Amino acid sequence: MDTDTPADAAERAAGLVKRMTLEEKCAQLYSLWLGVDADAGDMAPHQSEQAGGARDAGADDPAAHGLGQLTRPFGSAPVAAAEGAANLAARQRKIRASSRFGIAALAHEECLTGFMAHGATIFPTALAWGATFDPELVGAMARQIGASMRSVGVHQGLAPVLDVVADSRWGRTEETMGEDPYLTGTLATAYVSGLQESGIIATLKHFAGYSASHAARNFGPVFIGPRQFAETYLTPFEMAVRIGRAGSVMPSYAANDGVASHANPQLLQSVLRDEWGFEGTVVSDYFGVNFLNSLHGVAADRSEAAALALAGGVDVELPNVDCFGEPLRAAVAAGRIEEDAIDRAVERVLTQKIRLGLLEEVPEPAAVIDLDPPEARALAAEVARKSIVLLANDGTLPLGPALGRVALVGPVADDKAVMLGCYAFPNHHGRNDADTLDPDDPYPHVDMGVAIATLAERLAADLRGTVIEHVPGGTVLDATDADIAAAANAAAAADLAIVAVGDRSGLFGRGTSGEGCDAPSHALPGRQSELLEAVLDSGTPTVVVVISGRPYALGSAPERAAAIVQAFLPGQEGAGAVSAVLTGAAEPEGRLPVGVPARPDSPPATYLAPELARRSSVSSVDPTARYVFGHGLSYTEFTWDAPELLSGPEVGPEGTVEVAVRVRNTGDRPGAEVVQLYLHDPVATAVRPVQRLIGFARLALAPGEAREARFAMPVDLAAFVGVDGEWVVEAGTIELRLGRSAADTAAAVRVEVTGTRRLESGTRALATQVTSETVVG
Repeated sequence: MDTDTPADAAERAAGLVKRMTLEEKCAQLYSLWLGVDADAGDMAPHQSEQAGGARDAGADDPAAHGLGQLTRPFGSAPVAAAEGAANLAARQRKIRASSRFGIAALAHEECLTGFMAHGATIFPTALAWGATFDPELVGAMARQIGASMRSVGVHQGLAPVLDVVADSRWGRTEETMGEDPYLTGTLATAYVSGLQESGIIATLKHFAGYSASHAARNFGPVFIGPRQFAETYLTPFEMAVRIGRAGSVMPSYAANDGVASHANPQLLQSVLRDEWGFEGTVVSDYFGVNFLNSLHGVAADRSEAAALALAGGVDVELPNVDCFGEPLRAAVAAGRIEEDAIDRAVERVLTQKIRLGLLEEVPEPAAVIDLDPPEARALAAEVARKSIVLLANDGTLPLGPALGRVALVGPVADDKAVMLGCYAFPNHHGRNDADTLDPDDPYPHVDMGVAIATLAERLAADLRGTVIEHVPGGTVLDATDADIAAAANAAAAADLAIVAVGDRSGLFGRGTSGEGCDAPSHALPGRQSELLEAVLDSGTPTVVVVISGRPYALGSAPERAAAIVQAFLPGQEGAGAVSAVLTGAAEPEGRLPVGVPARPDSPPATYLAPELARRSSVSSVDPTARYVFGHGLSYTEFTWDAPELLSGPEVGPEGTVEVAVRVRNTGDRPGAEVVQLYLHDPVATAVRPVQRLIGFARLALAPGEAREARFAMPVDLAAFVGVDGEWVVEAGTIELRLGRSAADTAAAVRVEVTGTRRLESGTRALATQVTSETVVG
């Protein structure tokens, strides 16, 4: 990193801009996507329709006047780490040489499940981070990911995703941290801090409301009001900007109430910069500027799209030069946009580049680079273990030593790729087009690049001496009657059945979960629901393992299964984590970041809703989840003492409420309890959700150990958007509920807020301070 202070860097950047030609300035505002794997399917929406955009730079060499960014030098095709780093360094030297000012390009990569490079450690997907309820662990993971990226010359990571789940049928549910904005914002802030501590710019996406698309369809229009937009969908971004100091933001593809995010100055400038104080860069989602013309129809051509996006607040066009090349220069010539707007964007870009050292000599990369070192694999394993959620258990788990014969059935039991999300390199590059589809192998093999075990392999290793018969019962997508019958017969002949069901993630219809892989219902893909019921019908005690990118309705399993375990695409170490929880080598510590629907046709619903969104006698449709947000069992028992209100029964509108609760492990095994703090506002001038999460404490407890969790909640967290559209803390009673889940309240305390206070934009406190200490005696 350069030694310039932010102020010095900004001053240097402004000086450079004054000396640049229009061509040189525009060149800093676009990227080049080179070396894309021709054998892979589309890795971005409508990618095949956008190919060849580099020619629109207006020159034979798009980098003739310099270059703003390089797109995915490692994520576009398999390349060995040291070779790729050397190639990138050589390319950077050429780019610096082409620039009068010796400015290198900023290289960006995807990093949602780890550095998305062939051979790099593949971490659990973001929904699994949500299940850990562990911001410290998420931060440590991000630091490791960032260190790997910096070791090969990458500067910016396109993560984390801060979309809040509204309807889990949405294919990108796996990329989110769940259905709660506070959990999402807390974990995202930890990820941002960790990544940026390693010298990588974090990119918040998709700003904002993308996950609330109509009918849970990718790219679908969004129709949400300003109050819900601010409270639910903007809050995580505000936390990551104001607390985490994120360096970059990526707008959503969607339009909310008819306003496209890539051309929304109210969102990208008034809220993001003026209210929150954001000083970084806004980078377009891939082809997002072009889509203002080609999909949204708010621009007549690419020149107008460029002018709209730049005026709206977009600084950099990704992934290729298109609208910000010649079309942007044409917009300046036609008077559609002032050159001053370009200058502002270029100053932001150059300020970051100066801070990253991109105006200095390109360093020589190491000759040997390991992107999957032991410490990264250990972190991946820890995240996976802490994300496994035990939904139900009649005492069958953990499995004992004398199991007899075990039938392991289900299509995800012996498939490595089911452990991975759609932004893991192997699944991201998988191809399944109509021209190449093999009906006997709907998911063609992709080189994993790292060692990944299947659940069948790990159970065989961890249950030595146990006879395990594996019967797949079909594929994730389909099965014959004979496939299902064979699985049921194997279960009937066994002493225990383990049925493994779930997803195989991919992109744009090449998977059952992932970007562009939306679902019509909450039913398990293919015929897996029938398979599950057939195994349960066998009468053999059955443990259900769900490895998926979204929660699914599980039929009669909640009533009939011996145990149910949920794993959200747990990464390259995921099979070991699941097996460890099943066998008792590890404790189940995860909690649900998103509710599990009761039925395949359950309506879209989350716990974060007002009273009238709940089950009632005036509607025949019940939206109640089978397992709610925050739910998760353990192999031990915990007792909670009555909570103690440390700050007194009254508090001013600018004050802090302090509450504490002691939790003891009364069982004979170690375990982790997650104390969840919810706010209930019984009377307000705007309709409020019944409760919403405002804090949580993860307590790891040895047998007999007790810890006290303390929460210091700023009264600002009781604020909401009032009927006049302004944030307000209202006088009156609020209730703080301490619970094991959104449906399991252990105790509550009431506090009287003694006055009303309006909050200026960008000033409200956003986080509850949480501490814990061991209780002696």
